Parts: sequence; structure tokens; C-alpha cells
Amino acid sequence: MTDSKRIALVTGASRGIGRAVALELARRGWRVIAVARAQKALEKLDDQIREIGGEATLIPLDLRDLNAIDQLAAPLFERFGKLDGLAACAGALGSLTPVHQATPAVMDETIAVNFLANQRLIRALHPLLRESDAGRAVFVTSGASRNPKAYWSPYAASKAALDALVISYAAELNVTPIKANLFNPGPTRTAMRQKAFPGEDPMTLPAPEDVAPAIADMLAPAYTQNGAWVQFER
Repeated sequence: MTDSKRIALVTGASRGIGRAVALELARRGWRVIAVARAQKALEKLDDQIREIGGEATLIPLDLRDLNAIDQLAAPLFERFGKLDGLAACAGALGSLTPVHQATPAVMDETIAVNFLANQRLIRALHPLLRESDAGRAVFVTSGASRNPKAYWSPYAASKAALDALVISYAAELNVTPIKANLFNPGPTRTAMRQKAFPGEDPMTLPAPEDVAPAIADMLAPAYTQNGAWVQFER
């Protein structure tokens, strides 16, 4: 069966930018497939989406479980027949630490969530995006990928790897209707930002709700850039 609505899968949908993107898409009439670890937070999101007249499908999933990502495609294809958008908003900061002190556990988590999970999402969902008339994929990156600083190596390296992955993927899409792009929200009022900069006044930063419309715009059929690294403009 093919759903008549446009359908987007959003990772990191339980909080922060991912949650704001899921709500923004629902307001625009999209059906949202919300992916996150926190079941209760997903259920709260579902309530909010229903309150604004939207529809959501909830998938509790830890993106570190790469094999579970591989299992996403078949049930989604059976239920919806396509995927019009992928908003890859989940991320892991890891620890701010010198390179020589970064533990295997910290490196494994940041590489798994920020890089490997996104490659597995592409692998699993590309056939579904091809079933759309205008498949769009947006991956949330960071300025740290282009300007790594001291103590940020786990996060910066994983985001740099993501950038290379997505730009390569986009180059492979030139003969298809699919577009894949990177989006850097910049400093945003999220729990991850607060963890990295505990002394910062969060009210001086844009909220996730300020950033979300830009990502939703990049998922629309009218968005034709491919392989772009887009910086959010306040």
C-alpha cells in the first residue's frame, strides 16, 4: 500500500531538534515516523502530534543497535510503500577529552551514533526513498566537523566522517530524484549544548523550534540542492 501523505522518518525525535522537526512536519501535513530510544518521550510526542491533527508512527530504537536499523525497511515498505523524507537528527556528544585519553567506549558511541547509524539508515532506507517522487534526506552535522578544536576529537571526527559519507552519497544520487544534504544548526538550545557549555545562558540561543522549519523546508519536493552543507541563519 502507498500512503497518499508525504512520509518522513525522524531520528532523535524524542527531544531537541528531532522532536521540533517531527512537530513541524506534522503541522505541514506529513505523516511522521518518530525514532528514538525513550518510549515515554515518544508517546508524549505522539500526543502532541495528534493534538495538532497529525499522524505518527513510533519506533523505539537505540541507534547503537546497528542490526536493528537493518530491520527497519521491510515493515515500513509493507505499511507505507515509500519514504519521502529522512531527517537524521540524533547525535551523541561523547566526552570532551584529550585525544590520548578518549576511551574506546566514548569513541565507539560517537562513531556509532553520529556516523555508522547514518550509513545503516541510508543502506536500509534508500530503496524506500527511491519509491518517492522526490525523496529527500537531511543529516544534522556540526561546525565541529570543519573546525575541530581541542578536546572535541570524538564528536568532531564522527561528524567529519558523516559529512564525507553524505557528500559521497549525494554524488551517487545525481541520476535519481533523491537529494541528500547536510544541515548545521549552529549553537542551539538543546540538552547536548548545555552539556558541552554548562556555563552558557541557553536563552541567548535559538530554540529547536526556530531551527526546525529550515530542516522541514529541505525535505520538501521543491528543495533541489544536493550535496550541500547548509548553515542555519538566525
